[in-house]
Amino acid sequence: MPLDEATRETLARHRTIDMITFGRRTGLPRTVEIWWFNFEDRFIVTGTPGPRDWLANVRTDPRVVIQVPGLRVEATAREVDDLELKRRFFSAPANPEARWYTTQAGLERLVGESPMIELDL
Repeated sequence: MPLDEATRETLARHRTIDMITFGRRTGLPRTVEIWWFNFEDRFIVTGTPGPRDWLANVRTDPRVVIQVPGLRVEATAREVDDLELKRRFFSAPANPEARWYTTQAGLERLVGESPMIELDL
């Protein structure tokens, strides 16, 4: 069932979330505190290039739970492989927090190698 607008707005106000994935070997819940972004009306989780347990987990089991103070929401994760979306995300002037990642790795490396998922809430 789609989220109501008030819930989406509450979620969008939070940069840092607790994201619960389910272990690829154990199936047990695993929590990571991570940034997320409301970009082009999509909820995006990303990171700098390199392996991520959360990504390995969602590749096996796309169920995710998002927690912010006072709110817990179930979601389904999809890995983002759209390079143009990734380029827009990392370079958007209206997305200065996401541009921080370019200080950690160059834009082309981010676009080509960064882990990224979109969460369907």
